[in-house]
Amino acid sequence: MKGIGVHIICVGKLKEKFYTDAAAEYVKRLGAYCKFQLTELPEERLPADPSQAQIDAALEKEAQAVRGKIPKGAAVIAMCVEGNLLSSEKLAAKLEQWSAGGTSSLVFLIGSSYGMHPSLKDMAQMKLSMSPMTFPHHLARVMLLEQIYRCFKIQEGSGYHK
Repeated sequence: MKGIGVHIICVGKLKEKFYTDAAAEYVKRLGAYCKFQLTELPEERLPADPSQAQIDAALEKEAQAVRGKIPKGAAVIAMCVEGNLLSSEKLAAKLEQWSAGGTSSLVFLIGSSYGMHPSLKDMAQMKLSMSPMTFPHHLARVMLLEQIYRCFKIQEGSGYHK
């Protein structure tokens, strides 16, 4: 998987220091294994008690911004609760399979606090879930960064993954 580009596109900015510190640590670690890029896009502002129509419109607008950042030819992985549940080893094998098949870029998508527009999920080569439990999307970003790092460590045969 060495040389593959890994790009996380997420809607919403990390604000809490503990999230930014954890994310920064994994971004630093990933630099040794891949060309890594993180793109934060603004979350659409919604009223305190938005209607479903307002949420849907916001998700569509966020999806347009996300689509504009996805490079051509990338394998797209949408992070969503209804996605596949994979072990770390199976995720590492899937990423290695894409890399060996000539995919030069992996793009992981993390939606906003209201989720992700269905069109983004539909265009993804894989839908991936961390868990059937619900997590704050900021924590999901840190968890995803750690899992991507873990995939590289699994591929290298490191003792990091026990």
